[in-house]
Amino acid sequence: MFQPQLPQPAPVHPAPLSPAFGLPMINFTPSQIANVCETLEESGDIDRLARFLWSLPINPATCEALNKHESILRARATVAFHQGQFRELYSLLEHHRFTKESHAKLQAMWLEAHYQEAEKLRGRPLGPVDKYRVRKKFPLPRTIWDGEQKTHCFKERTRSLLREWYLQDPYPNPTKKRELAQATGLTPTQVGNWFKNRRQRDRAAAAKNRLQQQQLLQPPDDLEKQSCPGSCSSSSDRDNGHHHHHHHHRVSSPITCSTSLSGLSDSDISPSAIPRDLADASP
Repeated sequence: MFQPQLPQPAPVHPAPLSPAFGLPMINFTPSQIANVCETLEESGDIDRLARFLWSLPINPATCEALNKHESILRARATVAFHQGQFRELYSLLEHHRFTKESHAKLQAMWLEAHYQEAEKLRGRPLGPVDKYRVRKKFPLPRTIWDGEQKTHCFKERTRSLLREWYLQDPYPNPTKKRELAQATGLTPTQVGNWFKNRRQRDRAAAAKNRLQQQQLLQPPDDLEKQSCPGSCSSSSDRDNGHHHHHHHHRVSSPITCSTSLSGLSDSDISPSAIPRDLADASP
């Protein structure tokens, strides 16, 4: 009996896998790849971003097309920074020009990478002077810097805006920090650190001013006692019958403090009470 032959289903070929992470190779356009990089970068999922970049084709023609998109270059720089591949980071930042919107983030990565290398080389954390020397030795490349003069890594325009917000509210909440970060191009962490450091400086200055005010308001007698502890007798000691010895005994020791004559009457400081050697030397 004749049995008809049923058609066989077409074989299903799985998508090729990336040898590095076993991810399917999907044919994205450069613009689609740039959009995916932006989304992953904004989400902060650096591991996933790294896996996505590793899955991309590496032939020269494709790489040239991808390098025309700033989002892809910035994503590569971000992954290189978080993985400690600082040589690759420096190469990306030095050989590709970025727009102003990317400068703040890339500048922070450039400086932090150099700080970490310096700390590893010296075996200790860097102080403010050490970081200043690192910045002088490794200035920002012009590809991520518009040439505007900076003060302590922040542009003067940024510092002015931070000061204005500080006068309004020295303790901004997370929402205000994010708003200020968007307005200045900084990260919320940088904004929070600036406010924290400014509050510490203001507290130190206020404590110094209080100490100076206390010294100005302190009675003169207290200042005399602090300046001449034990070396000058008080006027009360002289009033207790000790001053009459000046009329019978020549004072051989020099007067060590001008305040020793305080509290004496005119008769107490007659010429006979002044030591002869001092009296002869007076004009």
